[in-house]
Amino acid sequence: MNFKGRDIVSIKDLTEEEILHILDIAEGMVPIARGEEKSNLLEGNIMASLFFEPSTRTRLSFEAAMKRLGGNVIGFARPGATSIQKGESLADTIRTAESYCDVIVMRHPQEGSARMAAEFASVPIINGGDGAGHHPTQCLLDLFTIKKEKGDIGKNKVALVGDLKYGRTVHSLAYALAMFKAEMVFVAPEQLQMPSEVVEECKAMGATISFETDLEKAVEDADVLYVTRIQKERFPDPEEYNKVVGIYKVDKKLLENAKKGIIVMHPLPRVYEIAPEIDNTEYASYFRQAFNGVPVRMAILALVLGGIK
Repeated sequence: MNFKGRDIVSIKDLTEEEILHILDIAEGMVPIARGEEKSNLLEGNIMASLFFEPSTRTRLSFEAAMKRLGGNVIGFARPGATSIQKGESLADTIRTAESYCDVIVMRHPQEGSARMAAEFASVPIINGGDGAGHHPTQCLLDLFTIKKEKGDIGKNKVALVGDLKYGRTVHSLAYALAMFKAEMVFVAPEQLQMPSEVVEECKAMGATISFETDLEKAVEDADVLYVTRIQKERFPDPEEYNKVVGIYKVDKKLLENAKKGIIVMHPLPRVYEIAPEIDNTEYASYFRQAFNGVPVRMAILALVLGGIK
């Protein structure tokens, strides 16, 4: 396997073997991610962090990952303070940024933007989320979390809950879970169900999929509850958002009837969908999930920059 110089645009670009290799490398990165060990593996390398949309976990965990491995970071989190404000095209921004760095991590509101950036860049492009499209590194840290918490990926029934129409995290995760032959149940109101093209492609991969609108029914036999926020910023019509916001909420009462050993995951940020009373229970995996972004992104950076194979 040779990752050096590769773009990471979609989880679909990776094989099952390659995903497991990334997760194995990430496991070895955990002590460095925690600050228990030091590393200069990527010393002399520069990562450009180009975030055209708001981010907390993706941006900060990528920066932490690069710095934990001895590298440096440049970039922006406020595109309004750059030449984009003057009308510079994405292609020209990428061509300029690659002159100053060895790898680019980019988040952009337009679906397909990361794939386009990869066509113009001579350095690796890592997709930090492109609109309602893909979020491959979030997917990898989600798989890492499931593997660590449940001991396996494919032997679980995973309930994906909430905004499945616009949620790029669940689009990527559904493809990956299908690859590992995990059973899935898509829990959403009809207007926010998983796009048909995602469903059909997952079924073509041999995935077992069911659909549900009742969250209480879904938790009865699920091993993993993957909850997502209803994304107001993705709705073209505010009235449509108001019809579905707050439709699902995970609290202790809901989990009383849950399968023993169920874990609750969330890509964060959360708004209404998980009650704070869950935070200190055995169910809550979402803050550990957020930490897992650091070792997973360390593994990705080390692989595409040739620090390890």
